[in-house]
Amino acid sequence: MSTAAGAAATLDVVVMSHRPEVREAVMAAVGRRPARDLPRLRYREADGIADVLGAADAGELDLAVLDGEAQPTGGMGVCRQLKNESDDPAPVIVVVRREDDRWLATWSQADAVLVQPLDPVTAARTVADVLRAGVPARQG
Repeated sequence: MSTAAGAAATLDVVVMSHRPEVREAVMAAVGRRPARDLPRLRYREADGIADVLGAADAGELDLAVLDGEAQPTGGMGVCRQLKNESDDPAPVIVVVRREDDRWLATWSQADAVLVQPLDPVTAARTVADVLRAGVPARQG
């Protein structure tokens, strides 16, 4: 189970997309440790909404990275559901394919947005910034 950043040996990150290549691209771009001051990341791949909601309900989610174009349920809809149905939702990053879709991810209440193709420096910095902002308030 996850704990605050200072005490955690790892942080649990769910990466959701129906496309394995998108999940792999996210994990490769971010890496196992996006910043020196953060714990290592433990990835859980999800090909649909059930795995994301299950991890959130079990308290096993420090961050969700969701493909905005996932099918049948897109990451923006999953993000909005997580944010609206939890008293203490984990931070969420939505990955979009077009820069013009940033506004949709913002509407979904995403904490940050990444645009494909993913730049490893930007992806790692974004994940680190979101984790720094979101992890201290989380309880294990």
